[in-house]
Amino acid sequence: MIEKIHLNILCEIERQGSLTAAADALHLTQSALSHSIKKLEAQLGTSLWVKQGRNIQLTQSGHYLLKEAKRLLPQLERLEDVLVQYANGEQGSLRIGMECHPCYQWLLKVVSVFLRSHPNVDIDVKQKFQFGGMAALFNYDIDLLVTPDPIVRPGITFTPVFDYEQVLVVSTSHLFAQKQQIAPEDMAAQTLYTYPVDIERLDIYNQFLLPANCLPKKRKTIEATEIMLQLVAANRGVTTLPRWLVDQYQQQMPLVAIRLGESGIQKKIHLGTRVHEEAESLLMAFVELAKNS
Repeated sequence: MIEKIHLNILCEIERQGSLTAAADALHLTQSALSHSIKKLEAQLGTSLWVKQGRNIQLTQSGHYLLKEAKRLLPQLERLEDVLVQYANGEQGSLRIGMECHPCYQWLLKVVSVFLRSHPNVDIDVKQKFQFGGMAALFNYDIDLLVTPDPIVRPGITFTPVFDYEQVLVVSTSHLFAQKQQIAPEDMAAQTLYTYPVDIERLDIYNQFLLPANCLPKKRKTIEATEIMLQLVAANRGVTTLPRWLVDQYQQQMPLVAIRLGESGIQKKIHLGTRVHEEAESLLMAFVELAKNS
């Protein structure tokens, strides 16, 4: 019978690179680790690895079990976490993945209200999923995905919760500062600051510049929103952000928001959940709160 320890062994061997290091990480002796796998191999009637000197090479069966272990272990850990929460008298937890840098500021407002109305619920916000949140949702690493760019996939449902406009942000001393809107060719002489993601996933490129065969003079990537806006306020370049976020920073910095083209770039923040879990009370409460925020 396949047990959790067998899955952990394969994952640790891949992570640590050797049987000895994997055994140490799992607080087992190497002989105990090997015996556990040999017993499983005997039950299954197939080998999971072969030794090559001091190294091991996974067989086809071993590679398959490793792939499934990576999928199943997060789900088992999630089950254990929830059961511990019930044992401790807690109501549950929500793990939220972010696929949108500026959406974090919007999320803070929603989370603040949610925590006040659900004092026994724990929330964990994971920002590492820059544009890999779908895999995290499928693999049960997160319960809810915040994204402005939903990808339609079976088993996942997306709910639009917040409308916004993506705008160009410039300093009040910039030559564009008096413009109501700009055209793609206006960007040819500009330094554009963006978050460190592929240009194909940036709205200003895929909805504004590339369809017009235009590019900025230079593109520089910056992780932190506040640093990016400090550079823009100092007239070192321009950037694009949601208008609602620019409105907040305009109270502190000399910034101007300008429409991109005649119609502008209209966007929505979506919340993604797994279809069979969308009716869970915590998820429903969070989504409804987000829609009314």
